[in-house]
Parts: sequence; C-alpha cells; structure tokens
Amino acid sequence: MLPVMTATERPLGRSTIARYAVGSIGTGGFGTLPGLVLVYYLTDTLGVTALLAGVIVTVAKIWDVIIDPVIGYRSDRALARTGSRRGPMLLGAIALPVCFLLTFAVPEGLAPGWAAAWVLVAFTLTATAFSLFQVPYIALPAEITTGYDARTRLLTWRVVVLSVAILLFGAGAPALRRAGPDEYTGYLVMALVAGLVIGAGLLIASFTAPKGAVPATDAAPATQRGSAWRGIREQYAAGVLVLRRSAPFRALLSTFVLQALATGLMLAAANYVAVWVLHSDDALTFLFLALIGPAILMAPAWGAVSRRVGKERAFLWASVLFAVATLGLTPLLFAPGAWVYLPVALAGAAYAGMQSLPMAMLPDVVSVDAATHGEGSAGSFGGVWTAGETAGMALGASALAVVLAVTGYAESVGSEVVAQSSAAVAGIAIAFSVVPAALALISLVTLGRYRLRRTDIDRAVQAQEETPR
Repeated sequence: MLPVMTATERPLGRSTIARYAVGSIGTGGFGTLPGLVLVYYLTDTLGVTALLAGVIVTVAKIWDVIIDPVIGYRSDRALARTGSRRGPMLLGAIALPVCFLLTFAVPEGLAPGWAAAWVLVAFTLTATAFSLFQVPYIALPAEITTGYDARTRLLTWRVVVLSVAILLFGAGAPALRRAGPDEYTGYLVMALVAGLVIGAGLLIASFTAPKGAVPATDAAPATQRGSAWRGIREQYAAGVLVLRRSAPFRALLSTFVLQALATGLMLAAANYVAVWVLHSDDALTFLFLALIGPAILMAPAWGAVSRRVGKERAFLWASVLFAVATLGLTPLLFAPGAWVYLPVALAGAAYAGMQSLPMAMLPDVVSVDAATHGEGSAGSFGGVWTAGETAGMALGASALAVVLAVTGYAESVGSEVVAQSSAAVAGIAIAFSVVPAALALISLVTLGRYRLRRTDIDRAVQAQEETPR
C-alpha cells in the first residue's frame, strides 16, 4: 500500500499559486494549437483528406489515452520512492518543444500520404511528452493543499492563466502563421515560437511539485519488480480500480469528457467557421477574443459563486449557460454575421466555470477516496482524468473530420484555392453550434450523479489529518 501523502503543513502561498498557474501557459497552448490548426494544416496545406486527418488526430490521442494511466501509476510510484512527481514533468517539458516543432516541419512537396505519416509520428511523440507533464500536474492540487476553498483558489488562478494562454495562442497563431513567405514556413515559425513558450511554462510549473521526504517504504513491490508485464497490468488495474470504486469520480469524469468533446469540436471548427462561414481570416482572432475575454473575467467570479453555493451547483450553472450559448449559435446556418460574437462571449463566460470548477472538484474526490481507502492514488486519478480529457478533445476533432468528410469538404495543397459546397459550409456551422449544445445538455445528466458536498470533503480532510504517518 502506498503511503498517504498530503501537504496540510504547506501554506498555500502566492508563489505556489503563481508557479502552478504558469503551467497553464503550456497546457493552454498545447490544448489550443493542435485542436485549432492541426486538422486545418493537414487538409488545407498538406492536401490530406478530411477523414484521414481525423484518423491521424484520433490515433495519436488514442495512444495518449493508453499511456496516461501508466504514467499516472508510475507517478504515484515515483512519489512513494522519491517524495516528488517532478522527474517526468521535467522530461515532458524539455521534450515537448522539439516534438511540436517537428509536427509542423513537413517538407514542402511531400506527397499527402507521406506528409500524413510524418505528422502522425511527430504528433504522437508530442502528445507523449505532454502526458509526462500533464498527468502529474493534474495530481498536484491534492498534495499542494487539502482545503476545500483553497483548492478552488488554486484552480481559479490556473484557469485565469489558461484563458489568457488560449487567447494569446488562439489569436496569435494566425498572425505567426502569416509571418512566413509561404504556408509551410509560416507554420514552422508558429511551431517554433509556440513550442518554446509552451516548454517554458511547463518547465516553471514542474518546480511546483513538492519535494517531500522519501518514505521509508520499499520503492516497488516485489511483484512489480519481478515481471514487466505484471507491472503493466498493475498500472492499468490501478486506473480501473479508482474508476470502479469512486462513483463521484465517474460522474465528474463523464461530465468533463462530454464537455471536452463539445469544446474540442468547437475549437477544431473555429478556423473553418472563420474562413468558410464568416468569410474572414481575421474572424478567427475575433472569435477567440469574444470567447476568452469573458473567460478571463469570469474565472474569479465562478470561484466566488462556488464559495457561496458550492462547487457542484456553480458547475451546473456554468454548464447550463454553455448549452444555452451554443444553441444560440444555430442561426449561423442561415444568417452568419457579427452577431455570432455575443453567444460566443456567453460560452466563454461559461467555459471559465466549466474548467475551474471540475478541476477544483477532482482533488476533493481524491481526498474522499484516500480517507476511505487509505491509499495515495492521486496519480492514478490524474492518469484516468487526463486520458478522459484527451479522449474528449480528440473525439471533438475527429467528429469534425467526419462531418467534413460526410458533407464533401474539399482539401487543398499549399496556397491552392478551392470552393466549398453549401452542404460542407452547413456542416461546419452545425459542428460549431447544435452538436456542442447537445453534448452540453447530455452532460447535465451525468453531473446530476455527483453527490459529494462540502461536508463530505471536510470530513475526509479531518480523517486524513488524524491518520498516523
């Protein structure tokens, strides 16, 4: 059994909050750019068909889903062995910029099939590097602080920085992409600048991982040392175990995955909406300004609301607002125009709560589980959570690729200009409005199954503090 490791003795200082939040510059950048430009890069620069572009993104993310529980388990073992999760975080922070640059370094003139293979390999390596950082990063709040409201404060500022990062990368990427003399060079410049900024954010946040005393327990059980395959089975079993034994975790994860699918679909569709529905390259920047500006302002507001009514109720309100806002985008089908920025702004206000509140609820779930089962499984929870989030975001891009393929979207190479059918344009509009709204409404059902309240968390924290170490 792994020792329960908490950080009740560590005050939640401003420097800790700041360093943890800086990590969202990296996570926001990586979460934004591939979802925003990768499918578009494949279809409109490399000449890859929409369906194959979706397959590439999906395969890379499926690999992510496979390895995340393993990384989570090993993160727990590293914590038990060394007292910190910092090692894999540093490795991911250093490797990601290199792999990210390679993803957008496809040589001009390469055949679409070979270009697709290049992107698949490079992006899979990039996603692996990101998981090495992200899985332990998600587990840290449960160890940095045990307070119900302190976690909300920690995650609120993370989402503020996340929103700023999404705005900067989402609005700045098109400008960087246009900085080159051609599309290939433009994407390369974008990847270089963005990769360095992402890596710097991840590197700084890696030092938020507490450096505790090394536990006296053995670094790994004999069964794990005796067989590599048995160890791998144990790693997946640990992820399955936390998923099976924690009903609040299943409810929270299901809700978050559905909403990640909705936001991932909108993110992937945004570039297409700007070009083919609103007929303006600049519209992409304005869409991000409309989405993220309110999110930056509303993240602290959702924290204040949660302190007054509880995280779960505030999360419900944010989810309902998002569903209403995305449903309000439906007129894009027949009357596109500048009015679109208003419902997008409402969706942005809701998005801030949909990010900060479930992330603040996750360490509460971990605390209750630890109080009940006496095991330090934050890494396993983080691995399964990251796998679910990754799957949701990936399926969003995959769903868009399917819509594009079904509606007859025409791919192009380099600066080649093509015309899109009315069916393809309608499919883009539906993917940006009706489908995300439906997913958000479905997520309300799973959120209704989340039963933990503040009193449950307080009892769990008290039980952990009274547990001998």
